[in-house]
Amino acid sequence: MSTEDWSVADIPDLGGVTAVVTGANRGIGLEIVRGLATKGAHVVLAVRRPEHGEAAAALMRATSPRLSLEVATSPRLSLEVMRLDLADLASVHRFAEALGSKQGTLDLLVNNAGAAPDSPPRTADGFERAFGTNHLGHFALTGLLLPSLLASPGGRVVTMTSLAHGMGRIDFGSLDGSKGLPDLRAYAQSKLANLLFAYELQRRLSAANAPLLSVACHPGVAATPGLLGSLTEQKGVLAGLIRALARRYAPTAAQGARPALFAATWPGLPGGEYIGPSGWLGVRGGPAPARSSRRSHDKALARLLWEISESMTEVRYTFAPADHRRAPTA
Repeated sequence: MSTEDWSVADIPDLGGVTAVVTGANRGIGLEIVRGLATKGAHVVLAVRRPEHGEAAAALMRATSPRLSLEVATSPRLSLEVMRLDLADLASVHRFAEALGSKQGTLDLLVNNAGAAPDSPPRTADGFERAFGTNHLGHFALTGLLLPSLLASPGGRVVTMTSLAHGMGRIDFGSLDGSKGLPDLRAYAQSKLANLLFAYELQRRLSAANAPLLSVACHPGVAATPGLLGSLTEQKGVLAGLIRALARRYAPTAAQGARPALFAATWPGLPGGEYIGPSGWLGVRGGPAPARSSRRSHDKALARLLWEISESMTEVRYTFAPADHRRAPTA
């Protein structure tokens, strides 16, 4: 399934599709929004600072005529900005309630946002910054939006992780930030949690025969603020190697968005897939199925993480919304 030359132009028509993209106002998130919107989707930019989201939306609308010549679609983009702070579970609940009042059906959720390097060391709920934002915030958001996602016959959840997940370990004694993990270890832990979540979500969806797919992706060695911020003060050979790779080989934001856009739109993609660049070491290249660490496939670890995540967020997943419940038998 290697698609080295795959681009936004290969995305099928998305007219009638409603999508939510977190962390949508810059970098890879912005390019994901651009790719979906230029193919006709109505995209909700879920951002911590709405003014930044509005500025990003205005920029995309201003440049869409040029883009439309490339992808042969309408220059009028359907964009909506809503506030979402993944480091604050109250904000996650408010966002889900507000979106639910507007949209009965949600076709696509792209869990892309990451913790800002300059954010406080703990979230509003007292969790370690990276784990609380990157994993717990998205875990709660997906669970709260699940009824709307299950109402879509072709719904997908795409969760962004990172090559750094391979260095990750889930330290269940440090999830509240009390141990003060180094930034790189905390970041890698959160990215492993993202992947464990994506795989476990698909297993639970499959067990419930639910018409929703969970897919994971990574952008390669993308020079994102979350990764570079985590590496700034880190010492050691591994951190230095990642910094060097990011500086030398990091794809552009548009290139880094290709795996997510592929994961979100490729027809027939199976649930539980992991998409990344096909090139050397997964650094860059066309989107294709990728290999993840052995630890990411640990089902017992994934179940434990799921249970703890439900307890920490107080969000319980229900895989049988009204549309999918069987009528009672006489």
